[in-house]
Amino acid sequence: MRTLTKLDGDSSRARQELHDHIQGSGPLARHTVDSTGQRQAGSSSFHESAEKHVTGKAAYIDDLVLPADALHVALGLSPVAHGTLTQLDLSKVKEAPGVLDAITFHDVPGHTDIGPVFPGDPIFVDQEISYAGQCLFAVAATSLQAARRAVRLAAISIDEQPASLDPVAATEREEFVRPTHVQTRGDWQQALAQAEQIIEGELFIGGQEHFYLEGQACVVHPTEDEGVIVHTSNQHPSETQKLVAEVLDIPFHAVTVEVRRMGGGFGGKETQASPWACIAAIIARRTGKSISLRLPRSEDMRATGKRHPFHNRYRLAIDAEGVIQGGEITVIGDCGYSPDLSDAIVDRAMFHADNAYSLGDAQVVGHRAKTHTASNTAFRGFGGPQGMMIIEAAMDDIARQIGEDPLTVRKRNFYRDGREVTHYGQQVDQRQLLHTLVATLENDSDYWARRKAISDFNAASPVIKKGLALTPVKFGISFTAQHLNQAGALLHVYTDGSVMINHGGTEMGQGLHTKICQVVARELGLDLNKVRITATRTDKVPNTSPTAASSGADLNGMAARDAASKLRERLFDFAAEHFTEGLDREGMRLEDGMLVAGLGESERRVPWGELVQTAYLNRISLSEKGFYATPLIHYDRSVGQGRPFYYYAFGAAVTEVSVDTLSGEYQVDRVDILHDVGDSLNPAIDIGQVEGGFIQGMGWLTSEELKWNDKGVLLSDGPATYKIPTFGDLPAIFNVSLLEGHPNSMASLYRSKAVGEPPFMLGISVWSALRDALSSLTGYTVSPHLDTPATPERVMLAANTIREKAL
Repeated sequence: MRTLTKLDGDSSRARQELHDHIQGSGPLARHTVDSTGQRQAGSSSFHESAEKHVTGKAAYIDDLVLPADALHVALGLSPVAHGTLTQLDLSKVKEAPGVLDAITFHDVPGHTDIGPVFPGDPIFVDQEISYAGQCLFAVAATSLQAARRAVRLAAISIDEQPASLDPVAATEREEFVRPTHVQTRGDWQQALAQAEQIIEGELFIGGQEHFYLEGQACVVHPTEDEGVIVHTSNQHPSETQKLVAEVLDIPFHAVTVEVRRMGGGFGGKETQASPWACIAAIIARRTGKSISLRLPRSEDMRATGKRHPFHNRYRLAIDAEGVIQGGEITVIGDCGYSPDLSDAIVDRAMFHADNAYSLGDAQVVGHRAKTHTASNTAFRGFGGPQGMMIIEAAMDDIARQIGEDPLTVRKRNFYRDGREVTHYGQQVDQRQLLHTLVATLENDSDYWARRKAISDFNAASPVIKKGLALTPVKFGISFTAQHLNQAGALLHVYTDGSVMINHGGTEMGQGLHTKICQVVARELGLDLNKVRITATRTDKVPNTSPTAASSGADLNGMAARDAASKLRERLFDFAAEHFTEGLDREGMRLEDGMLVAGLGESERRVPWGELVQTAYLNRISLSEKGFYATPLIHYDRSVGQGRPFYYYAFGAAVTEVSVDTLSGEYQVDRVDILHDVGDSLNPAIDIGQVEGGFIQGMGWLTSEELKWNDKGVLLSDGPATYKIPTFGDLPAIFNVSLLEGHPNSMASLYRSKAVGEPPFMLGISVWSALRDALSSLTGYTVSPHLDTPATPERVMLAANTIREKAL
């Protein structure tokens, strides 16, 4: 195992280890550079913008310098969740000081529907209002304050109607944004009919606000032709290019979209960054001026979608040992008012309704309920976490029913030889890794000794109860829409030997750009400081996929590798013909900033700079494009079977909690994580992703509660009413390790595995540990019902309910 994080009671030692790691000395220094001293793929390296981040030099959208005559945009949003717009009079708005333009639905020159996949997302309300926070109009003024003041002058009349806010009721009425989908393997009805035991349950899983540090923002400049240049905080520049062009009714090539970095994305800027760019672009073309549009936090939270809340239920056939024989699982995604990405998100919830366990003969049904809330959208895990929650609830429930430890039940149900095919027809490769990883973590975390100590503690403690849970993760890597699994890259080598790489992925703090630079450095045998990355731009690498589905490094890294390897081979061919020393073409390699040919006494070396200069003087191209498309993947939705994922990433977490069963307050005492990233591209960055993913997942399941009033107006619209985890919520002991010695079995980038989304689901162990603590109130005979987020209020109510059952 590779461990880079260990926070324990000896905080001074932890700080010293961190300092030593940063300085490249001490016990962790071996992870700072690889054996050659080159900071290439496979070694730890600082984030390429780390220094800029901590010194404030990193430029985000609101840091961009604007022309003196730039305009600022404010939005008029619907105050009601459902109704008909009967009057929208902007005459006083247009007369307000500083206002130069105000636009509505009727001022859009091209497409008015900007649905990313399916129609249903009007850029402005025409008549029907579908959620509180929906955009009615936009105002452009010489200052942001003037624009915001002018918005309040609009005369608006709305015929308010009752809002549909219950996805279960919507499902019963068959009110869907997209059709129901079903995946079936084997005779699940017979499995239930012949079951030794049947266990069933249901669970509400709350949504989650993205709460990125940088909200939705863009700056748009009109060009001298009919086009625009869009600077945006955006995970999908190509889609924004397409939608802006369609809204303006101009060709795609007239729109250039640039993304240097985002202050967080998490999926919230995959589709829902585009509307603001479209609005700003319309005004830029109408006024001929640069436009800045930045949503204030409260408007951002009301106007944009969240992680989908889900209502899930299961009915499973089990044997006396608690092993699942078959059954049915139903997931209901609360999609909001329009399709957005809900088809794929609910699909992924269905794909992950098994998590790490064989369901046997099973049916999984996914409904996409329509409600009058903002259209819910992508969020780290993309429906997978919500799907996993129901089977993890079932594991705990089975354990209490048969009187076994939940870990024992989980291990019995893991995918294994003879039970290696999922309910959607894909074989789980590297399935034995689940067993290996969990056994290693089980041993290293002293699970069983701690289990006994906790049981003894609980027996003697009437109020404070401790809980312990080990939960696994099996997460499929690839876009489930096959065509998105492609990427491009553009590589330039300049005559001084410096290298510039551009690719289709976007940087939202996850270290993607750093990894891509490391890939190029490795392929060209250079130190990382020789390679620089540029902003993602649609005029450099076209037709890109979103940076999502944990595939950023997999896809774009392979495209960059393709470009670098093709350029390298071209230089080898040139060198073999040009240099009079008679360099051996077959044995050529690039290492330590040198072209090296031959071995031993016959070895010849040419400095990289000399090689590049000589190639240029001989008219050899020093630029190359790369491309990659993920092989093997396919899925037939008509039958619900296929291979939607190229490979699986695995992980597991052990969490220990202490719960005050009278007040519901609790704390996370210790967390141990072992995560599978194959052969890591950058252990330091990957460890950071695991840490951050776990904490974000913990927040989703514990403190982050979205609240609407009975009319569908979001009440939790800022940091005062919506609580994300902070430093004080970190466990006192936090051990994070990467599994070593188990490279990806598939031909991925240097046999690495994706690390963006899978760690998020490690947070499920916190929720399971809370249930474990509550179950101790009945001597571990009753499994408590605990919807999420498991706030102290919900924990207290669950404790009261379980005490009543024990009487």
